[in-house]
Amino acid sequence: MTDSTGTRGPAGLRCPAGPRGPRCPRTAVAFGLFAAAFILAGCGVGVDDDDAGSASAKISNPQRPGTENEETDPREADGTPAETAEPSTEEFTIAGTGDVLLHGPVLDQAAVLADDAEYSFAPLMRGVEGLIGGADLALCGLESPIAPEGVEPAGYPVFAAPPEIAADLGEVGFHGCSTANNHSFDQGRAGQERTLDVFDDAGLGHAGTARTEAEADQPQLYTLERGGREVTVAHLATTMLHNQSAPPPEDERWRVADVSAEELTDQAAQARADGADVVVASVHWGEEYAHHPAQEQRAYGEQLAAGGEVDVVFGSHSHTPQPVERLEGGPTDEGMWVVWSMGNFLSNQDEACCIPETASGTVVYATVEVSEEAARVSALDWLPVTVDRGPTDEEPHRGIWPLLDLTQGKTPSGVELSPARVEDRWSRMLDVMTEQQLREDPPAPSGDEPTVVPRSH
Repeated sequence: MTDSTGTRGPAGLRCPAGPRGPRCPRTAVAFGLFAAAFILAGCGVGVDDDDAGSASAKISNPQRPGTENEETDPREADGTPAETAEPSTEEFTIAGTGDVLLHGPVLDQAAVLADDAEYSFAPLMRGVEGLIGGADLALCGLESPIAPEGVEPAGYPVFAAPPEIAADLGEVGFHGCSTANNHSFDQGRAGQERTLDVFDDAGLGHAGTARTEAEADQPQLYTLERGGREVTVAHLATTMLHNQSAPPPEDERWRVADVSAEELTDQAAQARADGADVVVASVHWGEEYAHHPAQEQRAYGEQLAAGGEVDVVFGSHSHTPQPVERLEGGPTDEGMWVVWSMGNFLSNQDEACCIPETASGTVVYATVEVSEEAARVSALDWLPVTVDRGPTDEEPHRGIWPLLDLTQGKTPSGVELSPARVEDRWSRMLDVMTEQQLREDPPAPSGDEPTVVPRSH
């Protein structure tokens, strides 16, 4: 990956609960003037034509003696059609976000903001807390392993995150993260294991790295009470990339998941056999700074969709947003949703160091429909986020913010992004994402918090 000052890594290095209430509807969005500086055209929310519920069940009249084999007519006594009973369904949302990359300036500002602890990252994410806490289950992508005991936190190129990051992710609404990526082994076995230990202590789930082979064979499970029953979500994660400077050991490759699409499909099938209703896969893949999926990336995704076991894929690694798409296949042969890359979440990348698109990312929301018989992902939509960092690494990092709000002139105190820069970032976002599946508002939680089921090791 390119670091926050614009220099490349060594040759060959491949790097990269809110208030309860009804679910917000996805309706058309109209934009007004940009903070007296620019005008946006109206943006609409994509509508999924295949979201209709299953057909209503027939209601028959009570049988008369001797008519057991006769067809019954579902009509009232006056001859009018009887009302049919709609299947009882309920919805909840699973949010995914892009890379959490704790570059040096992010660490420095988190140290300045700290009160009782040495570092405090929650204030840097507070601006998007509503986008995270509004989901029923929220998953991040942590691309900075936690520093082993006695190791000082550090940014790029060899990341070592302070342990405070785990609790702070939980504070703003995350329930767990993918930990499989090309930086998973930046701090070796000690850092890889401490990351999971700290997450366990913070009550957060994790998928993609493991302390033992037994743990590597287990998905991360979350359970929610929805639709009058318990729904189990299995989270799997894998990476197609490793840094040449810090690969997992040859005799313990299981420490960082790197599996084929066929193997990931088998894992998803096993999770379903063990009781999972929904399977989410986080995949670290593709090319840095690309705006669309690479051929290898697309082939992997299409294999997963054809396998029919994975409901939705949250992609990462490019550090830039890539589109949402529904591929043929999926668990019910109605398609598998994928976001090819969610871009960056919390990082120190933007126009000053890298390509402009690294400043922004997406929060994606998988809508899960729950009935008595099944749970399925019926839609995948998104909202944009963007960072506000100073023009140099000596300037304070001002955190991450909802880009859609900024385009509408809703600029919080302390944000120093100019209207022209906001307009440019939004235009670049739409060039890639288009207006398809764009939400108007974040969701609201539909019930109690999920239960994180610890992985045994």
